[in-house]
Amino acid sequence: MTRSVRLSSLLILLLASFLNGCATTNKNTTASDANTNASPVASSSTAADSNTAAGTSASNGSASSNNTNNNKNASADNSGAANNGGKKGAESYNGPVFKNGAPPASYPAVNKKDPWESMNRSVFSFNETLDTNVLKPVAKGYKWIMPDPIETAIGNVFSNLNDIPVTFNNILQLKFNNALRSSGRFLVNTTAGLGGMLDIASDIGLEKQNEDFGQTLGYYGVSSGPYLVLPVLGPSSTRDAGGLVFDFASDPVAVGSFFVAPFIGPVVGSTRFADTRARLLENDKTLNEAALDKYEFMREAYLQRRRNLVYDGNPPPSKDDHDTE
Repeated sequence: MTRSVRLSSLLILLLASFLNGCATTNKNTTASDANTNASPVASSSTAADSNTAAGTSASNGSASSNNTNNNKNASADNSGAANNGGKKGAESYNGPVFKNGAPPASYPAVNKKDPWESMNRSVFSFNETLDTNVLKPVAKGYKWIMPDPIETAIGNVFSNLNDIPVTFNNILQLKFNNALRSSGRFLVNTTAGLGGMLDIASDIGLEKQNEDFGQTLGYYGVSSGPYLVLPVLGPSSTRDAGGLVFDFASDPVAVGSFFVAPFIGPVVGSTRFADTRARLLENDKTLNEAALDKYEFMREAYLQRRRNLVYDGNPPPSKDDHDTE
């Protein structure tokens, strides 16, 4: 009995071992088959991925090439459009319009002596209109009303009063000899000349001098500066226009008007202005006939005269003189 039980147990163990071996063999076979089946799939998947990547790269390359070509074509189109636009613009633009159909070879240079010529000509035109319509008729009426002896006497009085600022400017310029002569002239004409109505001083050799604060500034090296036309007063320069302040402060007529009745100053000032303009009537015809450009003629005459006055009639050669030699 015992032997039969042992035999049965042994058979059971052998059967279990066999069945276990079979199961292991089946698992290995199944895993091997699975691996075998997976390899072609992986290979095909890898190949597919490779093909896909290659296709993508090719597509990207093709797209890049296409984009490059498109960009080149677009650039070429833009360049062509720009060139066409430029050509059209060039064809439609005719440039500035000139009377002779072409620009001048060179533009006129600005006159260093008269950089404000456009403005000065406008003021000059205004002065000419004022002179023609007002000042000249008044001067002619003054000359027609006043007898010649009285007109001469009035002119001498104003000239005598002018010797006072002339003396001041001679002193400022350290021209003491001229200061003595101008002051002596004033004393002689004021006393012996009946308040200046008679010019006795000129008969004894004390000639009239012409000095003002603009000349004093020029004596000390102040440049004349640009030419300037003042309303009513006429030709001047930046230096001489600045000197008018001192000239007014030292003018006996201007200063004396503050110490007399209010109406006397304007009357005396107007009389002096009319007398000065009347003395210039004789020059109008000559000026109008001789000057092709009246503005330019008066400018050059004024600047040359002022230069001679600053240097007492002996001016040094200017740069313009060296340029013309």
